[in-house]
Amino acid sequence: MAMEEIQKVTQVEAETKQRREAAQAESKQKILIAQRAAQRTLEEARAEAEGEVRQQMAQAEAEAAQSAQKVMEQARQACETMKQQARQRLDQAAELIVEKVVNR
Repeated sequence: MAMEEIQKVTQVEAETKQRREAAQAESKQKILIAQRAAQRTLEEARAEAEGEVRQQMAQAEAEAAQSAQKVMEQARQACETMKQQARQRLDQAAELIVEKVVNR
């Protein structure tokens, strides 16, 4: 009878060891699956962030181009105004020059 009990204990120990090993293997597999899922999530988040950055950069570039265009237009208008003012004074300048030359 003692032999049967020893065999039962040995069998229970073997089964326990087998269950523990199976549980460890299952845990490792679950960890591996979780790590892969986390890696995919990280890659997706990174790709999404890069897409957002590209979109923001494109928007910033468009706004900068629009701002530069506005500044260029303002400068063009200022130049045109100066030209018109200079043309209006041209006749006066010519008369002044003629007057000074004649009065010498």
